[in-house]
Amino acid sequence: MSTLQQRRRRPIRWWTALAAAIVVIGAMLSVTHAATAEEEPDALALAARIPNDQGPAPECAGSKGGHVHNVPDKCHADMGGPANGDFIDIRQVRPAGRGSQAGRQASTGTFVSVCGTNAEGHHNSDNFIVAPGVTNGAHHTHDYVGNVSADGNSTNESLAAAGTTCVKDDRSTYYWPVLRRTGKQGSDQNADGGGKDGNVGIILKPASVRLEFGGNSQAKVRAMPQFLRVITGDAKALTNGPANARAKWTCSGFANRTTTKYPLCPQGSQIQRILEFPSCWDGKNTDSANHRSHIVFPNSSGRCPRGTVAVPQLRMVLSYERQNGTGFALDSFPEQLHAPITDHGDFANVMSAQLMNFAVQCINSGRRC
Repeated sequence: MSTLQQRRRRPIRWWTALAAAIVVIGAMLSVTHAATAEEEPDALALAARIPNDQGPAPECAGSKGGHVHNVPDKCHADMGGPANGDFIDIRQVRPAGRGSQAGRQASTGTFVSVCGTNAEGHHNSDNFIVAPGVTNGAHHTHDYVGNVSADGNSTNESLAAAGTTCVKDDRSTYYWPVLRRTGKQGSDQNADGGGKDGNVGIILKPASVRLEFGGNSQAKVRAMPQFLRVITGDAKALTNGPANARAKWTCSGFANRTTTKYPLCPQGSQIQRILEFPSCWDGKNTDSANHRSHIVFPNSSGRCPRGTVAVPQLRMVLSYERQNGTGFALDSFPEQLHAPITDHGDFANVMSAQLMNFAVQCINSGRRC
């Protein structure tokens, strides 16, 4: 081969090597990207929940951080949430196992306080337990049953003097964030706790509200003190993490299947929210700085921690007519994106000593009252 022919072949081999290197590097980058995606599913899921950084659509202008004030329902998606992954067909939820076995001293009875379904439309976006004296302290709307005077300025004295929707003159306050049908405009579109705080749609009235006080699987219960404040769940669980979350969702007829997601129920079944409250009281305080330390949950065996005593455990079961598709959502703080895990409830005991003692006797004797 001549020298000229050798010189002409060198550039061909150099370009061939370069092309091969580009192919190899591209393949390596693709593998790396795929591995990263598989190793970080939580990060990707979270990114899918965050509102679009480019901001809302032009007709939804006026938002800040993806949360829109005073806008039509079609802008709900721009406000962030709920995400498609926040819903699950209840038939895909695995049935739960058996709980802890009852001991010899178990208190197995129940007392039910009948307080209606808030047909009166007692709503506000206050929270006198967590934010006393603050107007719109919750930034989402609450349903109330029981005490008819409850708002952000409620005190022990005002609650004790007020009327109630409950039978047996139970003047306690029971409240929780409303559930909405998000496909239509609600009457509070321009109000605090409603559209101004990113909570849009028609407020759904519960089909039924069951307020049941139960016992402890390992001990008899003692009377709650009057004006005891109790909360359950975490309204900021999406950003705080699940440590204090207590959300339980299910459908009627599927009581052994609960989830932290919104349930998609079959025909003839109702959406249900189950809110279980702590029931191991420190025996001294009716409230605490974090509204949790004075009354805590039993441990995994059902026993109350040392230094606490068992009191009646409140269990709320809120039922709603089945909704078509995923067009429903819980009211929440704007940054919580209407996540179902943020479900929570509040209770202030304003039963008379006589009524509370009656409830304790029913529970400890195994009766249904």
